Amino acid sequence: MQITKAGEYGVLGLIALSRRPLGEVVMIDVLCEEESVPKSFLGKIFQNLSKSGLVGSARGSGGGFYLTRPAAEITVLEILESIEGPIALQRCLEIDVGCEHSRGCALCGLLAEAQERMKEVFSGTSLATLAGRHLPNGLVQQARQGRNSRIPLTASEASSGFVTDKSEPEESEASSTARNSAISQSLN
Repeated sequence: MQITKAGEYGVLGLIALSRRPLGEVVMIDVLCEEESVPKSFLGKIFQNLSKSGLVGSARGSGGGFYLTRPAAEITVLEILESIEGPIALQRCLEIDVGCEHSRGCALCGLLAEAQERMKEVFSGTSLATLAGRHLPNGLVQQARQGRNSRIPLTASEASSGFVTDKSEPEESEASSTARNSAISQSLN
């Protein structure tokens, strides 16, 4: 099993969405810019996530998507299975396919154990936990280019009242350079 680009982009889009207060509607363009993902692709993925109930959508001007539950209550397994379908490491482990060798096959048993452990990791990791570990690719690229240097890069920065208003006093060039250097070092 390999997680597809749809799974990857869906998780990244939800991480971006989780940096906002619960229920805040965010346009897909904003999420795509923050995570450097294709707009048309993420829009289709979010339509599926809306059908599964993980996100809601608002139409019209100012429309977009919002989380329907707190990020701490959404697991990575829920997200991936909403996008990819049930996780199966091997065809023989798929519920509707089965395998004629499954009763005595050592490989099927080993794969089943590996699949369960992987699902435990995904189900034991919340969207909030993942967001706390994540630096948004699009925002990191902007910071490297010197644009929007005062935007929150993690959920903890956003929730702690990190300044995003450009009318606030500019940070010194030295502190901006030091912060951008720290971001670059953490990415290498």
